[in-house]
Amino acid sequence: MAGLIGGVAIRDSKDPGGGRLRVSGDQFGCLLDRIKAGALDRP
Repeated sequence: MAGLIGGVAIRDSKDPGGGRLRVSGDQFGCLLDRIKAGALDRP
């Protein structure tokens, strides 16, 4: 994860040379909220 002007870049720690996903700060906050609430847990 890296802070960017106007967003956040997320990458797979197991593939540091791979692609990155760029999201806005608000989108990243929503993602963190969903992770903390368990909304993305696998069954």
